[in-house]
Amino acid sequence: MTDSLLRWRDEFPALERTTYLVSHSLGAMPRAAVDHMRAYTDLWVQKGINAWEDWLPEVDRAGERVGKIIGAPNGTVVMATNVSQIQASVASCFEYVPGKNKIVYTDLEFPSVSYLWQEETRRGAVVEVVPSEDGIHPPMERLLAAIDSSTLIVPVSHVVFRSSAQKDVKALVARAHEVGALVLLDCYQSAGTVPVDVIDLDVDLACGGSVKWLCGGPGASYLYVKKEILPSLKPRNTGWFGHAHPFAFTMPAQEYADSTWRMMAGTPAIAALYQARAGADLIGEIGVAAIREKSLRQTTRVMAICDAAGYTINTPRADAQRGGTVCFDFPRAELVAKELNRTGFLCDHRPKSGIRMSPHFYTTDEEIERFMTEVARLKVLIS
Repeated sequence: MTDSLLRWRDEFPALERTTYLVSHSLGAMPRAAVDHMRAYTDLWVQKGINAWEDWLPEVDRAGERVGKIIGAPNGTVVMATNVSQIQASVASCFEYVPGKNKIVYTDLEFPSVSYLWQEETRRGAVVEVVPSEDGIHPPMERLLAAIDSSTLIVPVSHVVFRSSAQKDVKALVARAHEVGALVLLDCYQSAGTVPVDVIDLDVDLACGGSVKWLCGGPGASYLYVKKEILPSLKPRNTGWFGHAHPFAFTMPAQEYADSTWRMMAGTPAIAALYQARAGADLIGEIGVAAIREKSLRQTTRVMAICDAAGYTINTPRADAQRGGTVCFDFPRAELVAKELNRTGFLCDHRPKSGIRMSPHFYTTDEEIERFMTEVARLKVLIS
């Protein structure tokens, strides 16, 4: 069949020598990333300290590129280095008082996020982790029931990393706002492969990063903040770039910026923003709706092959309930995944998930068939 998205395939050198099905973990590097990194280093060489005149505006330009992908207005996205840093900054905005000190999320969240919020109990937070019955589907009914008048914030992922399951974000937001709680949506496993519109979803905050579907490598994470709540956020985890006038070097107290820069801390990692530019540009140009249409078609095919082979599928089957990854398992799957990676069939393996594989806009149908054929061959060989 004709696949119009494959016209961008040549932009990714790794596809010339590998079957790249691991974009849920590390997106393929766009060829143009090298040029953008060279632009960064050239500025450093040619302008020295004056390179900051070009580097600092890149923070807002990077935010605008992300905003195009997640439906965020200009000026509502600020950049950071990783989601742990972002969520720590958000957490540091709160005072946990009796009657409004509860944090609610599920046991399907990424561990790093859970570690951070668990430590907020030292400051008076009460954390409730809502368990999933099967480790695949988010426990939406119990999650909604756990959100009560004492809930302060609900920090949850849009798409679950272990199973690629989606949460019903609109139902979640409606319940949280009913009781005066905020929602912090982690879009790391959705933005770039599942349509995200933070305005339509009405989330208060959203975060994610460049490593995975945005094909930007590590170091360029983002935080969206709804305009209405921005003035109320005053992070304890702060730094000089969160100041209204950072180059005034005033002391001793923080004077928060009026913009989303108030959520920044120290000197931003500019190189990572240049590195991530090409991937975000491509995703913005292609459009996530077109990427999603292809993803659903190809992941449906993968699940059909898994069913025929008798593999356990650890991903929801309904289109509206899954992201861009298929997780499947069988005995000794971790050894199969290791051999796949050694021979250039790039995927990964996670406990409780099995093999995780994900087509992206640059994946051919033939690669899907070849990968799954190799899985079957190695399964027999290794068992």
